[in-house]
Amino acid sequence: MSVTDKPFEQLTNEVKEYRKSERSVSPLFLNRWSPRAYSDREISDDDLYSVLEAAHWAPSSFNDQPWRFIVAKTESQLKIFHEFLHPFNRAWAEKAPVLVLVASRTRRENGDPNGAHAFDSGAAWGYLAIQATLRGLSTHAIGGFDKDKARNLLNVPEDFDLHAVITIGYRGEKEALDKNLQGRENPSTRKPLNEVVFEGAINS
Repeated sequence: MSVTDKPFEQLTNEVKEYRKSERSVSPLFLNRWSPRAYSDREISDDDLYSVLEAAHWAPSSFNDQPWRFIVAKTESQLKIFHEFLHPFNRAWAEKAPVLVLVASRTRRENGDPNGAHAFDSGAAWGYLAIQATLRGLSTHAIGGFDKDKARNLLNVPEDFDLHAVITIGYRGEKEALDKNLQGRENPSTRKPLNEVVFEGAINS
């Protein structure tokens, strides 16, 4: 049985080995993690655009919706994206059937600076990742890429910031990864809640 064919309940039990929440949350949030192993199974446009539609409904300051998603899904499009990925990331990411570059416009429609553009685009990435999980897909955000090269190859205007390349696909078997990555192909843990949440003020 491939990873893709495993029932949701079985995948949930696999995640429980690594993740336990301190408070009650939907299993969806624990099941979302960032693998590097992808199968060669294609993604339908219906699934792909469902994921992008969800991202588009993220909240944004003044409803400016500063995010932009540049999608690579054909062989020629993916080849261009592979050119600006750092070698370490390309070694595993080139097996993903879809890559998405997340960018955001740094100015509002009236020309004023938009100080929330990156924050808002981060929310959109979160929505994208959750909807992908609901569709049985996996995602991984990559920060290791040549932004200048990506900007030139994809004709991205100067008033847009480039944030991450997102891999989207169906999980593959970790044995397909290089041996140095196989041991890392597990859901990550989280810091205790009291290390990131403070009531009233940050404790010194």
